[in-house]
Amino acid sequence: MLEVRALNAWYGQAQVLFDLNFRLERGEMVLLQGLNGAGKSSLLQALMGLGPRVQGSICYAGQELGGLAPFERAAHGLGFVPEDRRLFTELTVLQNLQLAALTGSRQLVRPRVAERFADRLEATLALFAPLKPLLARTSLTLSGGEQQMLSLARTLMTNPDMLLLDEPCEGVAPQLVESILRALQSLQKAGLTLLVAEQSENFSVRTDRVITLVAGHIALALES
Repeated sequence: MLEVRALNAWYGQAQVLFDLNFRLERGEMVLLQGLNGAGKSSLLQALMGLGPRVQGSICYAGQELGGLAPFERAAHGLGFVPEDRRLFTELTVLQNLQLAALTGSRQLVRPRVAERFADRLEATLALFAPLKPLLARTSLTLSGGEQQMLSLARTLMTNPDMLLLDEPCEGVAPQLVESILRALQSLQKAGLTLLVAEQSENFSVRTDRVITLVAGHIALALES
């Protein structure tokens, strides 16, 4: 599904990733671990075409992604959930979801947009039930955990095949962490591939493999 070969990345003159090589198979959930500054966020951003300048090969579903803009990578099925969520805070929960669906690059032609949106919204809210009574509220008024759920749900509305998640449980209340974990496991069972950068120990026993970064290098890659 995803193969990374000899990947290096820089911010200006500072190199942050060093000769990374790894593969993700379709339907895997892989945990990306490492201390703050290890390069987890830089790696996810590099895969999505954001942030650092990169050198090396990123091959996704048989397509070489080098040179493609982030929206073009999304068109191939990549979905990115950033650490800072990047919600449209003045829009309602429903409007955030609608915007993602309408701008999703793999949306069907116009006559079926409304039908597809309704179906996708129903499936997404089934995973994130706490959002159902909040559809009319602006995202600015949500708790941290609710905002994280909305960020995940919004990315799902673009219909991705693979999710790149940056610290999805950071700043989230414990009761909502479990809801997010269950949702991610459901997505994996439905066939999505997930690469999750997360510090929480709750993830390590629920993922297929763990990749550990140390100072921009892969220090360890283990089966869970």
